Amino acid sequence: MISRDNYKQSIKQYQPKKKLFTNCVKAFVIGGLICVVGQLLTFMYMNLFDFTAKQAGNPTVTTLILLAALLTGFGVYDKLGQFAGAGSAVPVTGFANSITSAALEHRSEGIVLGVATNMFKLAGSVIVFGTVAAYIVGMIRYAVQQFLL
Repeated sequence: MISRDNYKQSIKQYQPKKKLFTNCVKAFVIGGLICVVGQLLTFMYMNLFDFTAKQAGNPTVTTLILLAALLTGFGVYDKLGQFAGAGSAVPVTGFANSITSAALEHRSEGIVLGVATNMFKLAGSVIVFGTVAAYIVGMIRYAVQQFLL
């Protein structure tokens, strides 16, 4: 009988080498480029529509979500994700990609039971976690302001 350590040693030669540094650089560059696109969109909304930086935030996020959903629908975002790894999971675009992917995967089951139901399986847990985390952080901030300042 082969022990666990012997097994790990024997299969090591068949496993692909991990390129940790290269993967980190690709994730950093692609994630940074997605953020640069977001900043350029903010500047565009500020200059074209005379928005303030705060007012340009919502249309920027909406545009990034739309772009990520379209790129997911055309299969481009998945290829970008395979190349960039975690860099493509920048919060807004990564979340839009995951929801759009779920919707596309289950579209054969119909709009309500396929697309809508499966699309929000992922979104629901993220929204709940975000809401709970925001509540906890808000309560901590309130306590700090009231009792320590």
